[in-house]
Parts: sequence; structure tokens; C-alpha cells
Amino acid sequence: MKENLKNNIFNSITLVGMVLFTLSFLVADEPYLLLLTAAQIILVPLILQQIIHTNKYLILFIWITMTSVFLLQIVSFSVAQTALAGVYLIFTFLVALYGLKRFLNRGFTNWAEISIDAGMCYLFVGGLWFFAYITGIDTGFSTLLTWLTAIHFHYSAFLLPISIGFLGRVHMWPGLRWIVPVILGAPLLVAAGITFWSLLEVIAVLLYMLAIYSLIRWVFQTPFPSKLQAFMIRTSYASLGITILFSLLYALHQSFGFWYISIDFMLTFHGFINFIFFGVCGVVGWAVFPPASQHNGWMFPVSQIRGNLYEAGNKHPGLIDDLNEFVNVEHVPDTIVHFYEHTEEYRLFASVGWAAWFKPLAVVYKLFSNKLQQLNLPLTSKTTEMTGEIRAVDSHADGRHSPRVWIRKAKNSTIFAAIYSKHKSKGKNYMNIALPLPYSSMIGVLQLYVINNSLILTSEGLNDEDTGVYLTVGEFLFKLPLSEHFLVEETEEGVLKAGHKMRIFGIPFLQINYSIHHKE
Repeated sequence: MKENLKNNIFNSITLVGMVLFTLSFLVADEPYLLLLTAAQIILVPLILQQIIHTNKYLILFIWITMTSVFLLQIVSFSVAQTALAGVYLIFTFLVALYGLKRFLNRGFTNWAEISIDAGMCYLFVGGLWFFAYITGIDTGFSTLLTWLTAIHFHYSAFLLPISIGFLGRVHMWPGLRWIVPVILGAPLLVAAGITFWSLLEVIAVLLYMLAIYSLIRWVFQTPFPSKLQAFMIRTSYASLGITILFSLLYALHQSFGFWYISIDFMLTFHGFINFIFFGVCGVVGWAVFPPASQHNGWMFPVSQIRGNLYEAGNKHPGLIDDLNEFVNVEHVPDTIVHFYEHTEEYRLFASVGWAAWFKPLAVVYKLFSNKLQQLNLPLTSKTTEMTGEIRAVDSHADGRHSPRVWIRKAKNSTIFAAIYSKHKSKGKNYMNIALPLPYSSMIGVLQLYVINNSLILTSEGLNDEDTGVYLTVGEFLFKLPLSEHFLVEETEEGVLKAGHKMRIFGIPFLQINYSIHHKE
């Protein structure tokens, strides 16, 4: 713990920040302005050191940024103020880029890391509002409200999401999947409420309160590595349970005129508690034992083929060579086994059903899929026969084990061109399917299992499993908010029925029903 405190708190960045903050306190005209200054030159650099690996160049840039914020306290020339505020704006932009890169390397998985990524991106929004405040840009709001928005995005939209992400690293609570979207969406809802509809501000604060009190309950149930860290983090979240009440009272007064809470009171009481108890206790508490990320990246092989597949080898009989590599075929009807190992011997009839809410988007996408000849599903639900063939693919060009492409067509128009392969991870065999797209590829990693003599293929799994739907572009392998689920069952000898359901953010948007018949 002593080593952590030395490296994370008593280091050159934090010590310089404390000196600059002390000097700011001596020269500041309005003490309340120091609430934002403290975040900019102490809290933000301190928490970032627990996420970003620092080197001498980064340390130098952080020093320059903190000095620029301090000089804004004493420099009165507008050109100089614009330049100094610009330095801080560039700093927040680079932090946001780092958060975006983290997100693109992982995608929609692990809500703890998503919370950290979003917090880093929100800091740039705070930087924009701070720049507008310093330079006097007309935002449509008063100068004070512009400053309050800047401080809001530093505490509520930056420090809090990152703290939640660290908490998720310590203990991945199931409620995190709804708490994070609420916390991340609240700043935007509050801003929209202030601008357009005051009742929306009240609704946003109520949702925010529900998330905050759920977090408080969670943090008191979470075991921490040390008693000091437990005390600091629990104090940080408990203080939010108090300050959020005053935010609600202020929002109710703005909307309905109830319970008058002045700006001065919010600045002194609400602001002071958030700075000392939430900000300082929280940031120092995490510095005691910085939690490590639980996401180690994706290690499974990915197809290297992009765009159209112009060359394919000889015909191949089936999608896989041996279904027994994935499931125990003793519990699978022979027809299902035969279909996957000798797919060419079967006819497919498909009926596509788009969810009503998604049909407008499907119509727009159809304009592109006709040209791509990939994922080119019909808009009508009329049953259509899908014809096609399976051909071997050069494993050196693809980069995976024994790939083969299944090209499915309807009325001479290509519906799918999917390259099938497999990989093994942690003792499990996964079906690894690639759909080449321009300069990219969509990857579906499915696990197979048997229930009641029916074969299940699904991309849904635990966070530490490879299952999922991904998009690979360049060096990025990005998990999409999509999931797919296949149910294959035998209805009579030689006849199969299959259902393919797809969801986006857990909401159903597509279902394809297949009727599969042996050609004989």
C-alpha cells in the first residue's frame, strides 16, 4: 500500500498540482471557482495516472496543462487566456481519444471498462464548456451556468463513471449493466432538460438518484483489499447520497417553484461536499489499491479476408467436418449431424421477419446491401428458397483453420457469403464465422450445445468467453451490441426446422425461419 501511495499520490505530477492549487487559492478572486480548478490540476491528473501509463513526455505535457490552468487565475489578456484555455482543451481532447481507442479495442463488452471509456470522452465535453467560459463564447446560457456545466462534466460525467468502472473491476455486480447507461445518460438528459424542458431535468435527476442509491448499496457489499480503501470509497459514494438530494430540490424548484435552493447554497454546500468527500476521498481511495482491468483482450483467430471473396477452391461437402468436436452427437438427431457435415445435400427455404420498429432502418440498409451482395436479406416475409454452394478457402489468405465459404443466393442475388472455421479456447470449441465487408469483416463466434434433442448455436455467453458478434477493422476487434441465437430441430425424418433470432442491445429486430429438406 505504501508503494502505491508513493507512486500514485506522492509523485511529481500530484505534488506540482498541489503547489499550483495552493498558489491558485492565494490569487483567486472568487473562491468557488477553485472547485473546478482543483479537479483540473489535482483530481483529473491523479485519476488518469491509474488508467494511463505515464512517461516523461506525458508528465511534461500534464505539467504544462496544469500550469496553463493556474495561469488563467492571473492572466487577464484575452489572447493569452484563449491560448491557455486551448492548452487544456487539447489535453481533454487527447484524453477522449485515448478513451475512444480503448473502447474500439474492446467494444460493447465489460460495462466497467465502458464506464471508464465514456468518462474519458466526457472530459472533452467539460473542456469545451470550460473553453467557452474562459473565452466568453455565447452558449445561450449565463456565464455562471456555463461554468457550472463545465464543473458538472468534470465531476459527474468524468470522475463518477471512472470510479464506477474501478468499482466494477473490484466486483462485477449484475446491476452494472443498467447503472452505467443511466449514469452516462444523465448528464445529457440534465442538459436537455435545462435547455428545452425542465420536467425532463427532474426525471433525469430521479433516475440518477435511483442509480446512486443502488451504487451505495453495492459499494457497502463490496469487499476491498484494505480497510483504508473501503472507508475512503464508501465515504465517497455516501456523500453522493446526500448531495443528490439537493440536486433534486434544485431541479424541483426550477420546474415547479418548490423548496427554494439558491445557487450560492449549491456552490458552497453541494460543491464543497462533492469536492472533499466525493472527489478527494474517491480519487485517493482508488490510489491506495488501483484495481486492474479484468479484460485481457481477444485472443481468438480472425479472418484476414476483406471485401469480396473473388477466389474460392473446390467444392466442400459441409459447414464443418465433425459435429462431435462441438457437442456430443449421441444426443443429436442424425439428420442434424448429417446436415452440418453434408450441407450440400439439403435445400433451404427461408422466411425473413423484420421487427416493425426496425423496418425503416432495414429499408435504408437494403440500398447498400444490394451493392455489397452481403447480408442482403429480403424485406418481404415471403418464403424463398436459398440456393448456393460451399467451397474451400485458402487457409493462408484467411488465417484460420480449414476455412470454407457458404454462398447463399435467392433469385441470383447473393444473400450471405459466410466463411466458416473453428477455434479452441479454454477447452471449448467455437464456431468462428466471418462475413467479409469492405475494408472490414463481421465475425460471429458461436458456442454449441444440445437441449431436448435440439441443437443450439448462440453468440451469447459470459464475459470471459469468446462468444459474440464482432467487427474487425485494421487492428481493432470491436464487439458489437448484437447477439444471435439458432435453434435447429428435426420435425420429421430428413426434415429440419431452424430459427435464427437476432437482437441489438437485447432488443429483437430480426428472425429468420428456415425449413430444411434433404434433396432426396
